[in-house]
Amino acid sequence: MNTRSQRGFTLYELLITLLVIGVILSLGVPNIMEFTANSRVSATANDLHSSFLLARSEAARARASVAVCAWDINVSPNPQCTGGVFDGGWIVFVDDDEDGVVEGSDGNIFVDPGESVLRTYAAVDDQIDITANGGASYFSFAATGLGRGDVAAAVPGGPSLTTARICDDRGNQMATGGWSAARLLIVTPVGRATVVRDAAQIAVMGDCP
Repeated sequence: MNTRSQRGFTLYELLITLLVIGVILSLGVPNIMEFTANSRVSATANDLHSSFLLARSEAARARASVAVCAWDINVSPNPQCTGGVFDGGWIVFVDDDEDGVVEGSDGNIFVDPGESVLRTYAAVDDQIDITANGGASYFSFAATGLGRGDVAAAVPGGPSLTTARICDDRGNQMATGGWSAARLLIVTPVGRATVVRDAAQIAVMGDCP
């Protein structure tokens, strides 16, 4: 009589395997979710930060006013500075339509005919909230590469941007690495932008909504 050996998992081995998989998932999934959330907030903060670096360098290079301003494509299909919020997206544009020619429309924080849009940024993720100081919706650089201050009284977006808090539903709480889950963009009057991750410093500037 020929016998045939059978190989496979016993019920006990299968249960142990399922138990190990369950432990791994219980430990790994929360870490993966936090990593994804941190990446989402960091990407938004880095995009906003890089837009200021671009505007400042381009202003000095082109010797022209360059502005960063909120623009929501759902409100206006053409890039404009309409006093919106940065959640809806933003643009960097040269606020001067002709080099070497001084016009009244230069530096007016509106995208006039002939002015170049250097870069557009899409609306942020629905889970992200960007809160600017006093409802600010713009920052303008002079041809020197320095900030121009509050120069857009005609724009219903309040004062020039000095701080922007980037938060998700976790708020300003400690995340992995001992840093806050939120980010704070600080822009000095001369236009130097930095991103801060310290929870105490973010709280001083107003904390998350």
